[in-house]
Amino acid sequence: MPRFCANLSMLFTEVDFMERFAAAAFAGFRGVEYLFPYDFPAEQIRAHLDAYKLEQVLFNLPAGDWSKGERGIACHPHRVEEFRAGVDQAIAYAKVLGNDQVNCLAGIRPQGYDSATIEQTFVDNLKFAAEKLRSAGIKLAMEAVNTRDIPGFYLNNTRQALAIREKVDSSNLFLQYDIYHMQIMEGDLVRTLEANLAAINHVQIADNPGRNEPGTGEINYHFLFTHLDRIDYQGWVGCEYKPATTTVAGLGWLITHNDQ
Repeated sequence: MPRFCANLSMLFTEVDFMERFAAAAFAGFRGVEYLFPYDFPAEQIRAHLDAYKLEQVLFNLPAGDWSKGERGIACHPHRVEEFRAGVDQAIAYAKVLGNDQVNCLAGIRPQGYDSATIEQTFVDNLKFAAEKLRSAGIKLAMEAVNTRDIPGFYLNNTRQALAIREKVDSSNLFLQYDIYHMQIMEGDLVRTLEANLAAINHVQIADNPGRNEPGTGEINYHFLFTHLDRIDYQGWVGCEYKPATTTVAGLGWLITHNDQ
């Protein structure tokens, strides 16, 4: 049975962020992830993890100004220094929170640069981050994101991600495979997961359309969860979906799966 962790940026938003750790634990989760921890002192988050016996699974590297629509800066040639400072910030948080992996968002393709320059910037930044994180005992993931929800997102399918990974040529760089995003961009989820299992260190879920909980859309999640077991996927599965009503009311899918 896959290990499910609650994404606290998406789930339990009925309460303030710091209250979501208790809510996740009460709902039966043993791990948590979220977009970013940087608005809170790491020690404050650590205290909540300890209080509710939760494992910090993952968070993202700093990704620019999220409130202004930025969705990552790793492919932006004019922001290399900012990206690299963000790697140091992520390491500092991870050392306190205890997670051994972080995710990199490539960002929206910047205007005014040719494709070769953008790709090389992304590759160079990933090389830097992968090696800096390796020295801290932390794995680096990168995530392909659909261009319907985020038009212009630079890294947007598995084939491109694998090509970038080959150019980076680091054993410390992996793929975060978001089933919702990849159902939109490429489909063929089962074959892609199995073919690239060695490169995938984190999976995230939401149904399509709507990005709501499993069982509300077209994706056969029971089949996919069984498949993850069959291929011996060892990582966490992050629940990064928007509850259709309330978080707790939408957890029937988890109860049903755990009972089977």
